[in-house]
Amino acid sequence: MSKKIGVNSNCPCGSGKKYKKCCQLLHQGAIAIDALVLMKSRYSAYAARECKYIVKTTHPSNREQKKDRDLWLKEISDFSINSSFERLEILEYQTGTDEAYVTFAATINGEKIIEKSRFLKEGNRWLYESGIFL
Repeated sequence: MSKKIGVNSNCPCGSGKKYKKCCQLLHQGAIAIDALVLMKSRYSAYAARECKYIVKTTHPSNREQKKDRDLWLKEISDFSINSSFERLEILEYQTGTDEAYVTFAATINGEKIIEKSRFLKEGNRWLYESGIFL
């Protein structure tokens, strides 16, 4: 079970900055400058239990979008509360004008998962579109 991230804790994204000076700014409304920043902030959002941020930064075409938004938020919350987010490592970043890919390894509950995530830019905002576990 994860503990709540404090504002003065190190940011879960691995930047070395305090959470309040890093991903919390995005969770409170700042816009990610690129897909890599968005990806890191989403990882931190899971760790910080910022469930609405996960929904807000997910592309409408993502298969996880559910018609029952409350159920989706509960699933995200349950995952966040019952997981320990231990480490994020960026393995590869490929960017274009409106599409980008971030391959990362995340250690969650002592298990390392590797995902290649696809991001699409809508207007001035990057959104998580999909991911493939490797």
